[in-house]
Amino acid sequence: MNKKRLMMKMTGVTHPLPNNLSGLPFLLFGQADHKRTIGIQQARSRLGLPSAIVLSYRDLLLGQSLEELLLTAAREQTEIPSHWRGKELLHLCMEHGALLRLDSPGGGFEVERLLIEYGAPDRQGIDETLYRYANRYDPYPLYRAAAAKLEPAEGVLHHPSQWFRGYCRLLAQLHREAAALLPAAVWFNAPQDIADMTDKRVAQQKLEQTGISIPARLQDMDSIHSYEELRAALFHQGMHRVFVKLACGSAASGVIAYQLNPVTGTEIATTTVGFESFIQRPPRFYNAGKLRRYTDPRTIATVMNWVLGHGAQVEQWVPKASVNGMAFDVRQLVLWGEAGHTVARASRTPITNLHLRTRRMTPSEAGLDLSALGKVRKAAIQALEAFPNSSLAGVDVLLQSGSLLPYIVDVNPFGDLLYDVSYDGLGTYEWEMQRLLQRHQLIEDVTAW
Repeated sequence: MNKKRLMMKMTGVTHPLPNNLSGLPFLLFGQADHKRTIGIQQARSRLGLPSAIVLSYRDLLLGQSLEELLLTAAREQTEIPSHWRGKELLHLCMEHGALLRLDSPGGGFEVERLLIEYGAPDRQGIDETLYRYANRYDPYPLYRAAAAKLEPAEGVLHHPSQWFRGYCRLLAQLHREAAALLPAAVWFNAPQDIADMTDKRVAQQKLEQTGISIPARLQDMDSIHSYEELRAALFHQGMHRVFVKLACGSAASGVIAYQLNPVTGTEIATTTVGFESFIQRPPRFYNAGKLRRYTDPRTIATVMNWVLGHGAQVEQWVPKASVNGMAFDVRQLVLWGEAGHTVARASRTPITNLHLRTRRMTPSEAGLDLSALGKVRKAAIQALEAFPNSSLAGVDVLLQSGSLLPYIVDVNPFGDLLYDVSYDGLGTYEWEMQRLLQRHQLIEDVTAW
């Protein structure tokens, strides 16, 4: 095997990496005070790595260019090395490259509002090349003036599909600016892959196309826009227990576990989505913070119409493996082709996201032996391979009751925020940064041959 091919095999990317991988500036797009950013900075400090250069989503959305952000960071972020001050940081990134990591844009209302405004139909000069559903009709458009007036309200889902459209536009802008300004830079996860992973419709299509086992998808979703059309399609395709998922939702936002009796037509919807009705304006939808069970058809129709209006993925409800009367699935962290941290999430309800008072378990506590755990890890690694320009994801794996066959239900590009779980004695961010150091050494060893 020649040197170039071996480097690609070890790095897991299809473009050459610079030799001084761990010593390059680490540019982190996120929020300086967010727990994700703090975790990464602490991990880098413990390993003796330079602090990450934090580039604010807020500042990008307010109109600053990538070049302006780098110059501002070099001037204001006092924890970065002294020899990167002034224009030296920009020159270093331009000439030798940088590592670019996009973190979650969530966690603060101002960025949420700015992204909704960025996705507005009357915004000019936008790039929608990364948004696969850019031509989809939006039944709830919020123009820029209206988006600018949005106010924070706990749990309220202001406009998820327009938020995602805005995020895809921002990703396209960053991809374009980085290619022009920093041609030698390397993305941890490429902007297009992040857009595709975040959109559950696209992610499941890509997984299916590469032969990954996923729950059966409801066909012809592009023609289904309402509760009535969904019921008709479910009856026609013989799918009576499904999950209806907001295409761009996270943390169980907009997820509905839906059961439809094929004989009587009665139905049950279990979801975190709640809503308030008003006389003179449309309902306001929000994350309830706990699961709700709806059986009234009019209530279910209201929730379902809203989720479908923003774009949804509908898939077969595969019975999950269980332990102590609780169904569970597994969050598996994957980095550069290696399966690391593993968390089983068990619940007596159909939805197992950890913030819903789900019980966190180790694989052994969930009853997974080495063979079953090996299936989980193999499936998760293969799932990330469907996104060839990305290195990291938290992959959600469902094990079918009885057979323990693995199904991939989500690939989360920001799925490494896992508490109280270790792998090789390390938390998630320390493990990631340590692997970065190790890969740097491997590349140095190869290039010395």
